[in-house]
Amino acid sequence: MYFLELLVSGIAVGSLYALIAMGFVLIYKGTGVINFAQGEVIMVAAFIAYYLTKGFGIPFLLAVPITLVATALLGAITERLVIRPMLGEPVFSVVMITIGLSIFLRSMAGIVFGHHNYILPNPFPVEPVHIAGITLSHNHIWSMGVAFCLMVVFFLFFQYSRLGLGMRATANDQDTATLMGVNIKRVYALTWGISFLVAGVAGIFLANVMVLNVGLAFVAISAFPAVILGGLESVPGAIIGGLAIGVIENLAGGYLDQMVGGGIKDVTPFAVLFLVLMIKPYGLFGTKEVERV
Repeated sequence: MYFLELLVSGIAVGSLYALIAMGFVLIYKGTGVINFAQGEVIMVAAFIAYYLTKGFGIPFLLAVPITLVATALLGAITERLVIRPMLGEPVFSVVMITIGLSIFLRSMAGIVFGHHNYILPNPFPVEPVHIAGITLSHNHIWSMGVAFCLMVVFFLFFQYSRLGLGMRATANDQDTATLMGVNIKRVYALTWGISFLVAGVAGIFLANVMVLNVGLAFVAISAFPAVILGGLESVPGAIIGGLAIGVIENLAGGYLDQMVGGGIKDVTPFAVLFLVLMIKPYGLFGTKEVERV
């Protein structure tokens, strides 16, 4: 029973990692860039939700869509002011811009919101759900359901929609996509907007299970092994990678930490990632790139 408790709670935590991983994957799949400011976007979205509910007294169910619209607009504005001027530049330069953006957002959050701890009002019932002797919070159940629904939506979006195919083409080759009639600027704006929206969803759920402060941005570091493990171009891979990392981390914390006195839980995901990449360098569901010379 203890194993099942760790397994199910690991899946619940992994669903949050999966939401974060999807944000990384969406931008990489649509633009070919890894956004290292994703964690800061999660943190900013959580603060927006907090101040809407606590500062302005807006009901949580109304504050959520407002928060998601605000984060999507932040993504579109970021793309317009920061990323669009870098179109055609080397990918490394764009990545460095996102690192600078992460530092800027974290610093601004510290100035605007301070470095105090906050508690986001929990809209879910406090009483946990008991299923076959396993205890789960309502927040974890909802996060698992939302992660699965988003996976299905984005999988269908990238496989069958014209815009989704255009995003994939843009990430693969901007010049060829332009010649085929794809509006690169529109694709970039929508990609960043959608990715920030997903980060907003992750931020709201994380703020309900963790203390809200500027350090919430660093949760993205824990989720990054899920991104690489699943493959940078795979939305289902992000889900599976997130769930796998959550389960492995929880099992290691439940068993190995007791044996060595702690610390194994935080290291295990990166150790597993290292071993997997030695066998599959592109991740479990990544696309192998072959360059002919």
